[in-house]
Amino acid sequence: MESVVPGRGHRDQPFTIHEDAPSTADTEMLESASPEDDDNVEQMDDMADDMEGADDEDQESDYSASSDDEVVEDPYVLQDMEKLQNSFPGFREKYRLIKRIGEGTFSTVYKAEDLLYDDYDNSWDLDRDNDRYAPPPLRSGDGAEAQPSRRRKPKYVAVKKIYVTSSPSRIFNELDLLHDLRGCKAVCPLITAFRSADQVIAILPYFRHADFRDYFRDMTVTDMAIYLRSLFTALASVHSHNIIHRDIKPTNFLYNPATRRGVLVDFGLAEREGYDCKPCVCHEPMARRMKRAAVKKLAAMPRKGGYPRDDTRPSRRANRAGTRGFRAPEVLFKCTEQTTKIDIWSAGVILLTILSKRFPFFNSADDVEAMIEIATIFGWHRMQQTAALHGCMFETTIPTIGKSGFSFEAIILWSTNRSGKELPEDEQLAVEFLKRCMELDPSKRISAEEALRHEFLQLGLEQEAEGKGETGDDELDILKV
Repeated sequence: MESVVPGRGHRDQPFTIHEDAPSTADTEMLESASPEDDDNVEQMDDMADDMEGADDEDQESDYSASSDDEVVEDPYVLQDMEKLQNSFPGFREKYRLIKRIGEGTFSTVYKAEDLLYDDYDNSWDLDRDNDRYAPPPLRSGDGAEAQPSRRRKPKYVAVKKIYVTSSPSRIFNELDLLHDLRGCKAVCPLITAFRSADQVIAILPYFRHADFRDYFRDMTVTDMAIYLRSLFTALASVHSHNIIHRDIKPTNFLYNPATRRGVLVDFGLAEREGYDCKPCVCHEPMARRMKRAAVKKLAAMPRKGGYPRDDTRPSRRANRAGTRGFRAPEVLFKCTEQTTKIDIWSAGVILLTILSKRFPFFNSADDVEAMIEIATIFGWHRMQQTAALHGCMFETTIPTIGKSGFSFEAIILWSTNRSGKELPEDEQLAVEFLKRCMELDPSKRISAEEALRHEFLQLGLEQEAEGKGETGDDELDILKV
């Protein structure tokens, strides 16, 4: 069995995959890797081609289920857990699988007890000091009956089994990015990883969370601010490393309303900003953009309904990976130079979902329907401007799509059955923040760092400070946030 071990550095000490020396025991979690170990990595398809194959399918989250402690009774799940334990020699001595907590397009995640927790560095665990300073049991000489020493409470991890259908480049990319993000606030750290033949598993901290659908309708504006502040803290950390998550959605942000702490997970579609991209006209000045022949040609085309019979425009290929309903306009228009701002749009969709109390808010079947949904809100005039920003053209003959669209205030009032009324002052502040997140032009969209300084995300700071340290009986493995 081979182990994938994260190093201590970042880009100066690249992530490596290596094979341990032959042993009858299970592979140890080594702290370093030799230069010769890099030869074990066999690169196949590039990540862009791999992601393109998943564009037409809705990207499911690995953590789609909440972490309730129900007993595993499904024979298929039990069989799958048994097969996983047998695939890695010595796995049973390190971890005890408990149940499956999530299943996505590219992987399955299990909850497991870390049997060798005390043998390794656990700096990722916030609660490790709680047990260290626990009061010792009373002795009989202290005037009380002798008490047995208390056993340390179990520590849990999440075991992510990555499907063999994922290319080696995709797997290596995800683990490499997680390695770079170690120590980042509100981001799921990589503890270690193992490879046996073509099977790869990643060991991550287990984070107890609630199902988004169970609490988002009951959130107050202050609750929204605390939730979004935790999410944007994670985005700020990720974006500071020039990494695009590409799949921001509620099921990829594990949040516990009781502790008001969340963590960003699932970097299976993440990529470094600028990776395998080509220049797009959206990054050029307006004057130069309007001089381009392609834009002039698009503007001169007859504006009629339907598709042109003989379309002479060159095809465009761009990364469209992500989940339908959360893709930014530049992704739908196939911008070839996408930035971290696509994550900000997705976070804005989450806020719109909470404010409108409708999940999912956007429910399109493909990219064309997704454009229509966005155009219904912003109007066809602004969508035309957005299309021209990326050298494209947008036309529609759907009568329900007006020129100016609707305001977010009107949409929220209508969806919450408050038509004819006005939004309270705190909700107006939330809508103001929402407008900054869901700006059609990515260059005008707010950044994660700017968002953390916004007045809306300052709400509830005192309540959040008071709530820190309050954990339930099973809050034993909260991530560092």
